[in-house]
Amino acid sequence: MSPAQPPSHDGGRQGQPPTHEGGRQRRRIDAHQHFWRYDALEYEWIDDSMKGLRRDFLPGDLEPELRAAGFDACVTVQARQTLEETRWLLDLADRHPFIAGVVGWVDLRAGDLRAQLEPFAGRTKLVGLRHIVQAEPDDRFLLRPDFLRGVTALREVGLAYDILVYPRHLPAAVEFAQRLEGHRLVLDHLGKPDIRHGEMQEWRRHLRALAASGHVMAKLSGLVTEADWRAWTPEGLRPYLDVAFECFGPERLMIGSDWPVCLVAADYGRTLRLVTDYMRDRPAHEQDAVLGGNAARLWRLDAKENQA
Repeated sequence: MSPAQPPSHDGGRQGQPPTHEGGRQRRRIDAHQHFWRYDALEYEWIDDSMKGLRRDFLPGDLEPELRAAGFDACVTVQARQTLEETRWLLDLADRHPFIAGVVGWVDLRAGDLRAQLEPFAGRTKLVGLRHIVQAEPDDRFLLRPDFLRGVTALREVGLAYDILVYPRHLPAAVEFAQRLEGHRLVLDHLGKPDIRHGEMQEWRRHLRALAASGHVMAKLSGLVTEADWRAWTPEGLRPYLDVAFECFGPERLMIGSDWPVCLVAADYGRTLRLVTDYMRDRPAHEQDAVLGGNAARLWRLDAKENQA
């Protein structure tokens, strides 16, 4: 039995999926989540405060949660910096149609980058790449010549790039985006603002500067884990969503759960409701864009679905 769809806020009746003008069903896409088979050494960042994450998280765990929340598809993102994981995620995507795309990893600094990319040439669900820049000791890692050269090469093979940084890295991210004009770039988790301590001013200033590069999009994801895990409220996070819409507008934002990491602060449904409830009174076309349309456009997911 399929779970009921949530109420539509654009004139649809409860229990029916939201639709575009003209009646075509709108696809809702979770633009950021992870899968893993837990290994203590590979996932040493999962400390005792997150011990609930010390287990496997696989498509069979996510799909019922995703359907119950009224979502149709997801884009899964790398959590380990290995070619093995990228291949594994693509294999999962081939077996599970609800996984619409994979943001994987290759060594973008490598001299043999093209050779690393070659085996993935026929894997149509590989939509982008990511490097865990937030863990690099150099705050200006994004601007290293070898790394810039690697990201530049992605445009030729049709892959987007995910920017994973903390607020202190945002000035370098601004310059990075300026040097990569025309590339498809997306900022993960809004640059991880320090919500727990109420920091906003500098983050907002740098986010606005990054958004001035019109080829950069951003994910409305990861906010519940940057807040107080036990005490956050939608009202407390609303100012950060306000800044995101002020900077990027509804045409360059995408909803994401960051499941299973979000589970330290909220279940899957509550995490997504942070954004869907925030958008309740916005026009239908804006909801359509943020809740799926922008992800489909950024990663060309509709074309890939037709190829499947």
